[in-house]
Amino acid sequence: MYKSENAYKTISEVSQILNVPQHVLRFWESRFNQIKPLKRGGGRRYYKPEDVVLLQGIKFLLYNDGYTIRGVQRVLKEQGLKSVLTVGINVSSSDKESVDDSKVAEFSSLTQSESPRSNTKSFEFSEKLSDIKENLLTMKKTLDSSDDD
Repeated sequence: MYKSENAYKTISEVSQILNVPQHVLRFWESRFNQIKPLKRGGGRRYYKPEDVVLLQGIKFLLYNDGYTIRGVQRVLKEQGLKSVLTVGINVSSSDKESVDDSKVAEFSSLTQSESPRSNTKSFEFSEKLSDIKENLLTMKKTLDSSDDD
């Protein structure tokens, strides 16, 4: 069955489009408040086309450009939603082909100072340690709350 590109998509469809597991999409929702799928009865999620493009941009920055969650959050905060949507549009327009480096070059040049590749190793190490610490604290809270039960 063919769906219009402007149609809302289920989490299953978005998972297939992006080639990431559904739990990753739910996790990204918890980390990026810009992702706001429509939730219907039974908690089913329906993503707007703009959400899918944003998710494509986030995935590209995380998986291809080597950003951390915190790094993408910083790009969203400092450069705005439009910058990540631009990456998503470039990725989605080249879905059937390999990603065109010239399409992404515009965004990369805008964010060169933010790219983990252009920063010193100590900054990358510090950012990764901060992410690990945040994850460990979250796990500790979860374990502490399960011990209380």
